[in-house]
Amino acid sequence: MAIFEIVMPKLGESIIEATITKWLKQEGDKVEEDDAIVEIATDKVDSEIPSPVEGILKKVNFSEGDVVPVGTVIALLEVEGEGSDDEQVIETETIAPAVADESEDNKQEEVNAPVDYKSSGRFYSPLVKSIANKENVTPAELDGIKGSGKEGRVTKRDILKFIEERKSVKTQSSPTVPKGVEPPKVTSSAGDELIEMDRMRRMIADHMVMSKQVSPHVTMFHEVDMNNVVIWRNKVKDEFLKREGEKLTFTPLFIEAAAKALKDFPLVNSSVDGYTIIKRKNINIGMATALPDG
Repeated sequence: MAIFEIVMPKLGESIIEATITKWLKQEGDKVEEDDAIVEIATDKVDSEIPSPVEGILKKVNFSEGDVVPVGTVIALLEVEGEGSDDEQVIETETIAPAVADESEDNKQEEVNAPVDYKSSGRFYSPLVKSIANKENVTPAELDGIKGSGKEGRVTKRDILKFIEERKSVKTQSSPTVPKGVEPPKVTSSAGDELIEMDRMRRMIADHMVMSKQVSPHVTMFHEVDMNNVVIWRNKVKDEFLKREGEKLTFTPLFIEAAAKALKDFPLVNSSVDGYTIIKRKNINIGMATALPDG
């Protein structure tokens, strides 16, 4: 018998990791060729990993909810063929990323390791994780750090700079609440239903809080005459529904208007990095929408 390795596939140009959401086969199960073994999820897509060979699922290397780097061996299949089981397993185990010593420069930062925070969508080195845990850096704060390393990775210098800046802000700013005051404690009562957040809800919650922390939110209201827009939509909506199979709402019209406005007023399409304003060349607009699962 021989051992076949199932690795985490690369699902896109910018995808460097994926979360294991559900194992469809358990250790000891027989696996046919093209059988789906596991369900995985990234920030952009959910997918299944099929088996390219027939065999027995010998070992599962990760649990549901684990964030796994692309290219990492996630499972072992026992297949028909020559070879020593022990030799094959030893070779497989050496593929796992080795943890380097904390050495000079930023060699340690280049070692990919999944961060312990389940809501994270990025990779951090063991050294960066250790510093984050020691300094009580939250998952949302860690996700918000702009990395200067390869592919935007957060280096030791990046997180130490963030910690220093955070300390400076805390020192300079006046407390907005009396000392010793804590947020109200949330408790459940008899009859309440407790629902564990799934991965997507956790990420949305953390990023919404992070968004409030890193940038002031300002809302402005202006009244506009929408008569011509309503008349045009009423004129074309039946034809649009017949052609596309979807109703024409006002949302795409609002998005197009916003994109054109940002082109005319590019300073609105800016980011702030310290005391530097980054005026963006590209215009990107995200829209929240309800999914079938709620």
